[in-house]
Parts: sequence; C-alpha cells; structure tokens
Amino acid sequence: MVQRRRMLMQAAALGAAICSPAARAQADYPNRPVRLIVPAGPGSAPDVVARLVAERLGALWGRVLIVDNRPGAGGIPGMSALARSTPDGYTLGFVPAAMAVITPLLFRQPQFSLDSDLVPVATLATSPLLLVTPAASGVRTLGEFAKASQAKGGRANFAAPQTGSLPHLAGEMVNRIGRMNLFTVPYPAPPAAVSAVLSGDAELTADGVPGLLPHIRSGRLRALAVTSAQRLPGFEDIPTVAETYPGFEAIGWFSLFAPTGTPDEIVQRVNRDAARVMQAPDLIARLAEMGIYPRTGSTAETGEFVTAQRQVMKRFVAELGLKPQ
Repeated sequence: MVQRRRMLMQAAALGAAICSPAARAQADYPNRPVRLIVPAGPGSAPDVVARLVAERLGALWGRVLIVDNRPGAGGIPGMSALARSTPDGYTLGFVPAAMAVITPLLFRQPQFSLDSDLVPVATLATSPLLLVTPAASGVRTLGEFAKASQAKGGRANFAAPQTGSLPHLAGEMVNRIGRMNLFTVPYPAPPAAVSAVLSGDAELTADGVPGLLPHIRSGRLRALAVTSAQRLPGFEDIPTVAETYPGFEAIGWFSLFAPTGTPDEIVQRVNRDAARVMQAPDLIARLAEMGIYPRTGSTAETGEFVTAQRQVMKRFVAELGLKPQ
C-alpha cells in the first residue's frame, strides 16, 4: 500500500512538472517573436547574413525573428545587451568571430564574458580571408612576396583594415611568420585598405572574398593565398597560407549565442533548426557568392569550436604584443 502511494505521488509530481508553465513554454517554443541581436550595423556583412538566416528560421518556426542591430565599440553594445537579456530563448545573438573572441582581448572593459554570460548555441558558417597584392608587381606566390618585401628592407607597406579586426591580425601574423618586414599602415575600414593597394600605396592587405573578388577578376589585384585550412570551393587555384607557412589558419565565422541560463531544451532546438536551414541549397549558393561557407555541428561541437578559436586569437594577440585599450 505504501509503495503504491509512493508511485502515485511520483506520477503526480511528474505530471505537474510536464504541465508546468515553464515546461509548456519550452514545448511550444517559439510561441512569439524572437529577437536576434546583431552587434553590427545595418547593411554590414554580418547583418546581411543574419537577415538571411532569420528569414529562414522564421519561416521554419512560423514566427517573426526581429533583427536588432547594436553596432559600435567592437560589438560591445550588442554583446552586453545579449548577455543581460532574459534567458528564455526569445533573445538570441548572431555573433561574428571578432566580437566573440577579439573584442574581449583588445578592450579593457568588454562588459560581457563568454565564460559566464553567454552560451554558444550553433555554429553557422565560416568566412575565410584573402591576402592580395597588386597584380602589376609580378609577384605570383606568397613565398615570392616574402622575398620581395624582405629585399625592400621595411619600405613595403601592409594596409591594415580597421585596427584590431580579424583581417588586421591575420595580415600582421603572416607578416611576422614570413619575416616580411612590412610597415603596417592603419586604415579605417577594409575598402580604404584595398584602395591603398590598388593605388600602389601599399603592397599587401587582407579582406573577405566579396570585397576583393571584383578587383581580382579585373586583373588589378592578385590573390596570393587564402587564410582557411583548405582551398576554397570555386577558387581552387588560390593556395592556402598554410601551404607556405604550415599550421596557419585565421577565419571569420558566425555563430548563434544565448544568455546563460537559457533552457537547454531550447538551446538544442535552436541548434537543430539552425543546422537544418543552413542546408538549404539556395542559401548555400547565396552565401557562396559572399565567400561564406556553412559550418554546423552540435552544441558541444559549437562550444569546442569557439574555445579553439579563442585560443588562436589569444596566441595571435600575445605574439603580436597587442594590449587591451
């Protein structure tokens, strides 16, 4: 009799848990619009990709995803807003690599912590960089470029696009490991750095594929190398930096994050659904035009990827002697 009463009590408790408001909310997720914080401005590459993903997730869920742009200061306004949001799954962050792993290293008060404030939900895509030089220079490989720049004894320039950005750090690291003796000239944004190379004011810069492709196709710039570990689909003739300097990799990427405390059931749901939409052929084709390539995985794999990328950037910053400002 006592055992039967205990079983009935356990069953009642289980039923109450299943029928609790929190459990029902998770089972019905999402049952209202979801806010997607993007720590970059409207029209930027992260914003464009975020809206493509939001459109497809919204269609899958039958709910609106509201893109909330929070640009400026290395992404701190957006990242701090995400970190302080209610952890109920109705605020997510579409986070580029720079905001996640570079900003905490280069700002004294980033106002958020990946360790305590945010949880990685899903890796979405990667965005490699290209290293380019004027085609008129006649240099055809990264090794040839290194020898030519060494011969100039510090009189060759690296156009650094936006100090503290991933292209800046990647270019500085290549300069360092190749002993190229390049003099770094900072520019406010990638287009200005590209213009410097086009005009002959600099011999090298780094940027994403879309910003460089028109100039490569016109014959004005030559792509010396791509910063990913493997050659890019459709650009197989461009070698990787690692083919000249083994072990090198520096890639941009986009991931979804949520405030710490977001129910695991919701985190897992978003992860699965994000992986599903990233497999759509039309989205894959559209992203390829932008030099962006889908990369998905479980929540555990996402966490491991982010941790590995943090270690890469920590090493870059340490070896370059950069200090938080």
